Amino acid sequence: MTTTDPGTGTGTTTGTAPDAPGVSPPRTPPPRRSRGFATAAGVCVVVALLAQLPLIRNRVFYFWDDSAAQFLPMWHRLGERIAAGHWPPLLDLDSWMGGNLAGEALFGVYNPVNVANYLLVAALPDLGVASVLVKTEFLVLLALGLYLVCREYGAARPSAACLAVALPFSGYLLYFDASTWAAGLIAFAFVPHVWWTARRAARGGLNPLWAFVAAGLAVTAGNPYGVLGVAVVLAALLVEFAVRRRARGTAVVLGVGVCAALLVPLVFLPLLGSAEVTWRSDTDVVNDGFLVPGLTDLLAASTPTHLPHIGVFGGTGLAVPAAFFVWFALPLVPWLDWRVVRQRWRLLLAPLVVTAVFAVAALGPSKLWLFRWPIRHLEYCFLGAAVVLAVVLSSGLRTDRRRARGAVTAGLVALGGYLAWAATPESWPWHLGGVLLVGLLAALVVAVARRRPRRPGAVPALLGAGTAAVLGYQLAAFPANTDVSQLNYPHSVSELRTTFADRYPGEVMQVADMATAERTLGLHPDGAWRYFLFGNVYAAAGVESLVSYTGLGFRDFVDTFCLTNSGSTSCPEAWDALWRPTGYGGAPLADLLRVETVVVQNALVPDATAGPGWRITERDDVVTVLRREAPLPWPEGTLSWASPGVTVSGAIVAGDAADGTNPEWVRYTVADSGAGPQRLVFARLAWPGYHATVNGTEVPVEASPAGLMTVTLPPGVRDGELELRWSPPGQALGVASAGLGVLGALVLAVLAPRWGQTSRRSEAQRESS
Repeated sequence: MTTTDPGTGTGTTTGTAPDAPGVSPPRTPPPRRSRGFATAAGVCVVVALLAQLPLIRNRVFYFWDDSAAQFLPMWHRLGERIAAGHWPPLLDLDSWMGGNLAGEALFGVYNPVNVANYLLVAALPDLGVASVLVKTEFLVLLALGLYLVCREYGAARPSAACLAVALPFSGYLLYFDASTWAAGLIAFAFVPHVWWTARRAARGGLNPLWAFVAAGLAVTAGNPYGVLGVAVVLAALLVEFAVRRRARGTAVVLGVGVCAALLVPLVFLPLLGSAEVTWRSDTDVVNDGFLVPGLTDLLAASTPTHLPHIGVFGGTGLAVPAAFFVWFALPLVPWLDWRVVRQRWRLLLAPLVVTAVFAVAALGPSKLWLFRWPIRHLEYCFLGAAVVLAVVLSSGLRTDRRRARGAVTAGLVALGGYLAWAATPESWPWHLGGVLLVGLLAALVVAVARRRPRRPGAVPALLGAGTAAVLGYQLAAFPANTDVSQLNYPHSVSELRTTFADRYPGEVMQVADMATAERTLGLHPDGAWRYFLFGNVYAAAGVESLVSYTGLGFRDFVDTFCLTNSGSTSCPEAWDALWRPTGYGGAPLADLLRVETVVVQNALVPDATAGPGWRITERDDVVTVLRREAPLPWPEGTLSWASPGVTVSGAIVAGDAADGTNPEWVRYTVADSGAGPQRLVFARLAWPGYHATVNGTEVPVEASPAGLMTVTLPPGVRDGELELRWSPPGQALGVASAGLGVLGALVLAVLAPRWGQTSRRSEAQRESS
């Protein structure tokens, strides 16, 4: 027998006689919308509060690894430039190898939510505080989206709420995406909103334009996993509506998908078009086991201390529970009424497909084109699983055959504990505590389900409380993700600028090794960060530095100076390369790069001396700083060298042009047009997408040493004006494609309402098939 609460649609199975197959659940009246708004608001508040728990033991939990080295500093710079009216910021000349923002894609400069957050970060005095605000925002956005998806599939409010609160604190999402790799969190947070709006639009309860907006936000976030998530979700919806023979729904989902796909070229063509000069030119399929979870990790997905024994940075074995889902998923398997899935399998096709597709992907090769490290697929797998779990949980727990069900639960909890112990035996006290905690919570949930069958909200409330308890336990055991870099950068913007802005003026070249700095000084504000910064942190410090963070890497440039993706170099030869004469009148690279300050780590180059035109302004046991004595020519532009027969009368760069092209104009006179090829060298990396014209006629652009851009002047032109512009590869096609997508979405928004309208309530609340 199943008792059903008329206000929530939930029930508790209290007898042993199963419902007849195919019997529809009792019809329920429409829920009060005010109660739904209150529950959704409560989910947001609870997630926002729980998101602060990691800060108790680790104040920089969200300002960690790439968030500190790459995202937050660049967000600050982007916010400053957008506030000055320069949007979209597609190329940042001052960031050099990390400055191709269009090619990097993951900064999502076309995404309006990102733009608003960049302005917020730039307005705040502390990058650590900014990281907390932005990461909390997207965790809340994710939770709200999941709540709406669960409700769309007929889950009761309490069940939907407890899953929505739990998923943002699953292992990989919390310890990797939220803590370090912010681009993944941002893109993932939009995917459930795509799911909810697309499905609701497909059944007539919402205009498809909203689904296109949500999909557009996910795509323009710039993370390829977000695009893959949108594609799989929409494909799963197509399967659902096609199997159920809903022609209207199929047409709407297909229309939204096509319009959203037309946005992809705008965001990702620059990445593909720039690949030839970067590390990203490698398209091989590889499986070296790096961050590839196994089936045993999924069997321990409800064990809070299980650390997957897989390949990771610096060795084997994760230091955080990255494969953790929610604590109650596996322990409650024997108590859930899985007949709901059998009865509503057509309605649940999409979440089942999403779960299956991403489970397979998570077990796939470690590198497949743009997609690396399959553990990133787990959060999308868990998203689909959370929807199914919320729907099944809404029918209540079965309390018959208690001994058999209890034995299975005990076995599952013990199995998870064993797998956790087997992976890291030395941590057995934590594993024992985790098993006892989950076992106790599961027993309490079953007891409440038995004793309070007419209070269906009691079980989800206890599940939510258990989520908070398990999260607290995990954070006590694992306060930080030590699988990635522990950088401890200063996060006060004023402190960074006080230390470095005036000390390292002009264009700065740094020859320093982060590993050596960590070993000799320690990576903290009182150690290495008194002398050096890596990644994009100089951007927040107000320093124009050749050192920056890149996910692309300009090969010629990084090979010349032996740079890592964070701008660190372990090669003393980088110092020699800076001063070695080039084939451009013997000018050293320091001149071609327009370097004005050189920062040298003494441990790497112990005998750094100042050559002609340079002087040492600072020297101690750690660092030597050299500064150029005379000002560079053409101070208004990036022109760094001209052939001897060329006289330049003016070089002006509109460094942050509103259209993001960073144009430059050079007026010149050639003394002897018959003296052979005449060239100009610019202190810019020769990214694909540059175009040069002289007096309106296009001239060739090529790369010089270290990847610097060189223009060969046309013969026979004595007086010329060179105009140099850059646009991302494929931008014209991308803009046209995006425009077509927007137009298509507007047409769909007008036509779709004429195809019929259904109730605002989800179909699961109105029908069983």
